[in-house]
Amino acid sequence: MKNICVFCGSNSGLDTDFKVYAEKLGKIFAERKIRLIYGGGNVGIMKVIANAVIENGGNVIGVITNHLADKELAHDKVQEMIHVETMQQRKAKMTELSDGFIALPGGFGTLEELFEVITLNQLELHKKPVGILNVNGFYNHLKLLLERMVKEKLLLEPHRKMVMIEEDLEKLLHRMHEYEAPRVGKWIDDIKERS
Repeated sequence: MKNICVFCGSNSGLDTDFKVYAEKLGKIFAERKIRLIYGGGNVGIMKVIANAVIENGGNVIGVITNHLADKELAHDKVQEMIHVETMQQRKAKMTELSDGFIALPGGFGTLEELFEVITLNQLELHKKPVGILNVNGFYNHLKLLLERMVKEKLLLEPHRKMVMIEEDLEKLLHRMHEYEAPRVGKWIDDIKERS
């Protein structure tokens, strides 16, 4: 993977490890010549990971809406900043540019971006790996929710397995590198028949 999109908070959060792991990930990206694709912000965890990549000699592409740029939230040191009009265009551009996706801790925006790329994967509109770095158990409740969805027959197990959740950064990157999209067959037809 040459380009990985990272979804993360525009706030830093209370847990200082959120920033520590963002810095580690940014350093690894720079060392392995992985370009960071992200939302272009100069605040919160977004700023931390972008700075870590840049400070270690790596490459960053930010994608930001004009609305957010007008609020002076755009990072001014990334190598390339792409301006778009809408949040939908922002997500589409980040998806287009990326070979895979990682979610760090974040809020509504992080979850929205994460679930959009998972859904695109489920619908076979792309076959790119999606990983979640579960810093200090931040995403434990999401893991439980996904398991409940499978148990309640609202989510197929192969689709659940598309979402790789790891606490160890190296293990997550390895799993993403080895990822193969599931072959579920005509699951949409099966759902129609059961409805």
